[in-house]
Formats: sequence, C-alpha cells, structure tokens
Amino acid sequence: MGLALKKEEEALKFLKGLGYDEGTSVYDPEQKVNLRICTAEGKPSVELVTKADGKEGPLENILKKYNELVYHTCYETQDLDASLEAMEKAGLRILPVVPRKPAILFGGRHVSFYTVMGFGLIEILEQA
Repeated sequence: MGLALKKEEEALKFLKGLGYDEGTSVYDPEQKVNLRICTAEGKPSVELVTKADGKEGPLENILKKYNELVYHTCYETQDLDASLEAMEKAGLRILPVVPRKPAILFGGRHVSFYTVMGFGLIEILEQA
C-alpha cells in the first residue's frame, strides 16, 4: 500500500504498534519523493511516501486535500508486458501514469504506475 503523508511520525507510531519494522527513509530523485517501507511478517508492506523538501512531485494534489491517504496499491510481476496484456484481455482499461523507471527503495528494480479504470492507481514492481 502506498500511503501519502504530510508527516510520517503518527503513521510510524501506528505501524510500530501493529508490529511493523520501519525501513530507512530514502530520497528517490526519479520520483521526487521521500520513501520508507514498513514491513511485518504476515501483513502487507506499507510504503510511506512524503514530499521532498523544496521539490514538486506527484503528491502535490493529494496533499493539498488530505494529510494522509492510501493512494495506490503495488503489485509485483515477473513480466510487465504479460501482466498488462492479461489485464487488457480481461476487459480492463489501463492508462499509463508514470513510465517504467528504476526505484531506489527497491534496489533499482523497475516500477511503473497505471490507472486501472474502475479500480484506481496501481504500481507494478518488476522482479529482478
């Protein structure tokens, strides 16, 4: 889950209370945001996404309206083209939002973002 936040302190308290471990915060110049992944065994990972100081990025419109919002879900794939094709064959309309690019948070693995009409924003993380 991708959680957009103005400040991450309260979200970290909440997640730690649920048994999550907080990862190290990193700045991703490709996405122009600060990122931190929080993980717990048997629970979905939560990606904390905050605006980078002085940088205009993808959270501008979200954070004008909300202090925090789960705004995307992330899915992992072995084959990006096959995954997109399968969704289209299922009759889904897929609109590219952010093209494929390396992500620092995931060790340089590629991510891309799409709007799935009738579902919302998804991130696709490619396996190494």
